[in-house]
Amino acid sequence: MCVHNYTEKELVRIAKRENNSKRSFLVVNPLQGKHVPVSPGAASALFGQLAKIVGDAYPEERLLLVGFAETATAIGASVATKLSSCYIQTTRETPGDVGYLYFTESHSHATEQKLVREDMDAVIRGIDRIVFVEDEVTTGNTILGIVDVLKKRYPGSIPFSVASLLNGMDDAALLRYRKRGIGLHYLVKTDHRDYAELAAGIPEDGQYSAKNVREPDMPVHSSLLTGCLDARRCVDGAEYLAACQLLWEQVSLRNAFDGAGSVLVIGTEEFMFPALYVAAKIEEGGRCVRFHATTRSPIAVSRREGYPLSARYELESLYEEGRRTFLYNLKKYDCVLILTDAAEPNPAGIHSLVNAVSSCGNQKIFLYVWRGQGQLRHGGKYEKFL
Repeated sequence: MCVHNYTEKELVRIAKRENNSKRSFLVVNPLQGKHVPVSPGAASALFGQLAKIVGDAYPEERLLLVGFAETATAIGASVATKLSSCYIQTTRETPGDVGYLYFTESHSHATEQKLVREDMDAVIRGIDRIVFVEDEVTTGNTILGIVDVLKKRYPGSIPFSVASLLNGMDDAALLRYRKRGIGLHYLVKTDHRDYAELAAGIPEDGQYSAKNVREPDMPVHSSLLTGCLDARRCVDGAEYLAACQLLWEQVSLRNAFDGAGSVLVIGTEEFMFPALYVAAKIEEGGRCVRFHATTRSPIAVSRREGYPLSARYELESLYEEGRRTFLYNLKKYDCVLILTDAAEPNPAGIHSLVNAVSSCGNQKIFLYVWRGQGQLRHGGKYEKFL
């Protein structure tokens, strides 16, 4: 693969968190495909470079990659599929009647994180190393917390490593990791000491759109697709990639984007990689495609030149009634595809997302719900799976 030496200028934009006393700033990566719409090819190339670093570091080891929800789920899955490694993501959802290993992410807006305990029990003896995959590591405290949980659950000498796009750890944090023998791999080293000050001076004068859960007037074509693999449960990277290919084949059969020169693909919260995969396939066909995802993160928006987020749309979650989520920097496209793995999509969540998308002039909107079971069907407005 062609190696690109990414820089801080390319991967770092400082944003202002809303009402977060624990950490006032958020690093927005314009190539990551979470908050800012991005070419899916650019995001995939970025993640591919991290995969190469991990693969080169541990060519003979059986790896379990752990991607952190919600911003690093696409990164972790991308690395795992490129390396055909075992993969599981942390989650704030409740994927089935299972037990969990809990830990916290103290600076986050939603602090509780967990891993499915039964899946970890099943794979732990068949791997040589656990690699945590993140978008950015600053203090490293969250990862140390989960390392402590795993060491208590699985006593022994299994080694740990961390792979991230950005590493902002100071000397003291780096020393803690060296003493504990935790390997660190990253694309760009950053210094976040000035980030809080930069965030504090940002005017919050961007466009704020309130949540609108009224049933949309416009028609939305909805489809239930099958073959879903849930990465909140442990998956094989090669099998997960094959499932995403099946998802793409089902989407492509529907001809939603025929005649569209510009296409937006939206993932929902933790559900990012399969939507990114579909977006990349559409882009390979020669269309102008952008991808990003809804998020739980409330971030201030501003008109200041160079600030990454200018417009914020408040939504209700497709996964849980009453949960606030957000989407940023929408604009008009010829076609918009919304992909989700919400088991029973919250109608108010769908309404709010469709209303936000249509408020920017988008008239051709398709909703795809990916499930592991059930008949393949498509047609009416939201169908009967709501």
